[in-house]
Amino acid sequence: MLQDGKVYLGTSFMTDKDGTQSSQGEYLDLALANRHGLITGATGTGKTVSLQILTEGFSNAGVPVFCADVKGDLSGLAAKGDPKDFLFKRAEQIGLDDDYAFAAVPTIFWDLFGEQGHPVRTTISDMGPLLLSRLLGLNDTQEGILNIAFKLADDEGLLLLDLKDLRALLVNMEERRKELSAAYGNISTTSIGAIQRDLLVLEQQGADQFFGETALDILDMMRTTRDGRGVVSILAADKLMQSPRLYATFLLWLLSELFEELPEVGDRDKPRLVFFFDEAHLLFEDAPKILVDKVEQVVKLIRSKGVGVYFVTQNPLDVPDDVLSQLGNRVQHALRAYTPRDQKAVKVAADTFRPNPGLDTRQVIMELGVGEALVSTLMKKGVPSMVQRTLIRPPSSRIGPLSVAEREAIINESPILGVYDKVVDRESAYEVLLKRAEDKARREEMQREEEDRQREETGRMKKGRTGFTLPDFDRDDRPTTKARRSTGTRRSSRQTVAEAALKSAARSVASSLGRALVRGILGSLKSGR
Repeated sequence: MLQDGKVYLGTSFMTDKDGTQSSQGEYLDLALANRHGLITGATGTGKTVSLQILTEGFSNAGVPVFCADVKGDLSGLAAKGDPKDFLFKRAEQIGLDDDYAFAAVPTIFWDLFGEQGHPVRTTISDMGPLLLSRLLGLNDTQEGILNIAFKLADDEGLLLLDLKDLRALLVNMEERRKELSAAYGNISTTSIGAIQRDLLVLEQQGADQFFGETALDILDMMRTTRDGRGVVSILAADKLMQSPRLYATFLLWLLSELFEELPEVGDRDKPRLVFFFDEAHLLFEDAPKILVDKVEQVVKLIRSKGVGVYFVTQNPLDVPDDVLSQLGNRVQHALRAYTPRDQKAVKVAADTFRPNPGLDTRQVIMELGVGEALVSTLMKKGVPSMVQRTLIRPPSSRIGPLSVAEREAIINESPILGVYDKVVDRESAYEVLLKRAEDKARREEMQREEEDRQREETGRMKKGRTGFTLPDFDRDDRPTTKARRSTGTRRSSRQTVAEAALKSAARSVASSLGRALVRGILGSLKSGR
């Protein structure tokens, strides 16, 4: 049943007009796996097992995989499966009994919060204003202010690494509001305040652990083992799902990083990476059209980087039509048609398959049992196969989660142990702006001391000429308060030739750094920065 260059999904059974029954294996061609795919179905119909057997197949073929573990079940991929009667029975049903064996897949665990895996971090600058605006739920005006903040940081060479850097920059923008409004456009105090409040909410949700360094190197999610198997990166997402917008934005950022960092590779015999986007409806829910358009653009173009993207969701209506049309490999589990929307979903799912004269696709979708699915994959030249009712193969890895001890043992043997576990806090916008504020306060203090010294000196000179201190009403030889202030201001604002040269050089460096910063399709920094 197993074939080189293909991932075995299960077996379909057909009955001819004369009553003769036949069967055929259903496969996913690795050469066409980067044409993306969709796994849909109601809760409890077998989506997780389908994701599991696809992951096993890709890994065994030497393709690295990334997937988010929303319920904790996918952690079982890292352990050898447990012999169960129903697994052997399914293997026998589909003719896999001779090739069926239990085995674990090589796994690296990740966790944004660093609790159930290696920490995943990125910087504020890397995420960019578009995705950060989506994460914060900003309106158009507030998004405009955030874009100004990023432009200002780029122009002045300020590194935005974590949330405190962005907060410090917003405070600085508020203090320089009139000056910056002339150069960048109107900066509203109200909008800055709204962004600061949203940052506080984001921090309370744990996002401060996501922003910072050491930032993720995307190549660490594209590893293979010495024996040629693809390493599976599993993101612990059970806690992350409590902040669904953070979850969706993180996965979209990761997809954006893959798009920006990987070179064009054209057609390959297998993908460089397969990316599973579970709970995909969260990506498109309440998303502005500009973001949906850019997601569609990334999905279209990323296959040329050798990356296959597979959306996993309950309902095909969760995915916009323009994105849905890009998903050529389909695994459709059962849907229930209890409401008008459910009935529409069944119709949409049925209509997206290549028709099979021997199947009433719309009726079969509602009759599928657990572990059954309608399967259609791309064949040569990208033509979809006729949809077939398929018994999905049993997984070789464990069905269900690992224990805490098992997970910790795998983490401690990880090839990236110690790489991301330590937080690095180098000099960035927060420290630079703090130093600027301290220098400004020091200059103001020196100016006040100079003015006091001048007043004392003037008083001593007058006392020396008259033998006594002039009364307040005698102002002939005494500079006015306004004149003294003017003199002090002029004196404090003078700069030496060296100071002028230093400031000019600093502006030049900041300007050249700003020009070197290039942002990609979703606003994240591109390589070469």
